[in-house]
Amino acid sequence: MEWLETFGAWGLAIHSFADAIFFPIPAFFLQVSLSAVHPASALWLATAGYVACLLGTPIGYALGRSVGTPLMNKLLKRSWVDAATAMFQKNGQAAILIGAFTPIPFKVFTILSGSLHFPLWQLMAYASLGRAVKFYVVGVLFYWYGQTAEGMVKEVTGYVAVAAVLLIGSFLLLRRRYMRKKRLRAEAAAAAESNASGGIEQEEGGKRLEGDAS
Repeated sequence: MEWLETFGAWGLAIHSFADAIFFPIPAFFLQVSLSAVHPASALWLATAGYVACLLGTPIGYALGRSVGTPLMNKLLKRSWVDAATAMFQKNGQAAILIGAFTPIPFKVFTILSGSLHFPLWQLMAYASLGRAVKFYVVGVLFYWYGQTAEGMVKEVTGYVAVAAVLLIGSFLLLRRRYMRKKRLRAEAAAAAESNASGGIEQEEGGKRLEGDAS
């Protein structure tokens, strides 16, 4: 990290790119360190880290598709893999969004998405949202408050993480209820249509019987 820090924004971009693939230390720490030294450039640093993370995301995904779980077990802590896998089993979309705010390195989610064949476009969409919040919360804090933000970052990002999890959970719950109601309406409409067509067939059958009798 000290070596990467000498390259400034480019060093953060390299770190963030690698963070989405294999690097063991989250780019968050280098972003905080650089932003504390150069608060006026905090937003530019956030942008460099954010864009590089998105560029590295499909590569981590491709590694997961090609190698899968064995790679994660060698490169990553088992507790990280188990926690991320449990999140994916509950809801893959929420796992990626919430994963952007957890201490679990983001590479766990990119590789796991590939190994579980999660759609790449969904990974990119949710990663772009979650990682934007992660990078720019830090960037805005340092840009507004300068070096004093260093003592605020952990607490504020913790609050943001809790708020994000609550919002994401509420959204997914409402979405699930909406989809369930939509499915029930569709099933009811299909049942009504089936009953109506059955009634017509019975009526036509009755008419045919009356004609045969006459």
